[in-house]
Amino acid sequence: MVGEQKYPFELDQKRYGPFRISKNIGLGAFQLELPERWMIHNVFNKDLLTKCKALQFKGQHMDLAPPPTIIKEEEEYKVKEVQKHRKQERGIQYLVHWKSYGNEHDQWIAEMRLPHAKEVIKNYWSKISSRNL
Repeated sequence: MVGEQKYPFELDQKRYGPFRISKNIGLGAFQLELPERWMIHNVFNKDLLTKCKALQFKGQHMDLAPPPTIIKEEEEYKVKEVQKHRKQERGIQYLVHWKSYGNEHDQWIAEMRLPHAKEVIKNYWSKISSRNL
């Protein structure tokens, strides 16, 4: 995308958090309070965790993501970009990056659940087709 800095995988964010430890499960295992959207087990070995350090530089601070817009009593999020696609039994799913959210919030979403993102999906396919030339 124009005007947007994309970092190579090696320079991308390696750790997420900080997360509050909710429980010491046993010898070296901790239960964390993770975002509800994360579909992973919330118990980690202590070797996978690091202590949260105070921020040293201005650019390290990450603002909290804004709450979703409520439309007809349903949460509505804006799609910033589609990063990948995959074919499933019932159609195509897109890896969606939400506007104002970090990479940890990216999700695979079925095309039929993205009715307001038609322009973003169209841009994704044009980007993919130009790569294949």
